[in-house]
Amino acid sequence: MRHCSVQVRGLLTRDELDRYNALMEVGSYLESQTRYDLSAIVQAEVDLLIQPGIERLKEKGRERDRKTQEYLEERRRAEWEAQMRQLDEDDD
Repeated sequence: MRHCSVQVRGLLTRDELDRYNALMEVGSYLESQTRYDLSAIVQAEVDLLIQPGIERLKEKGRERDRKTQEYLEERRRAEWEAQMRQLDEDDD
């Protein structure tokens, strides 16, 4: 059974995480019994179950990128204003 990342697991709801853990336990048992045909079905269910967590992780990344962009734009604006003030002072 393939586990999802710690980051994705951290973004699953309690119900999703409980179901994830139960499915992983069942899948591991099936693998130990060499029932790979059935464990593949369980893995497919796990893959579907973690999709909301993956989307939440992507949204966190997009939000971080937006905040970084806003910060950089604010820095550029502040630097530009400082340069303009310096030019005004030089002219006086």
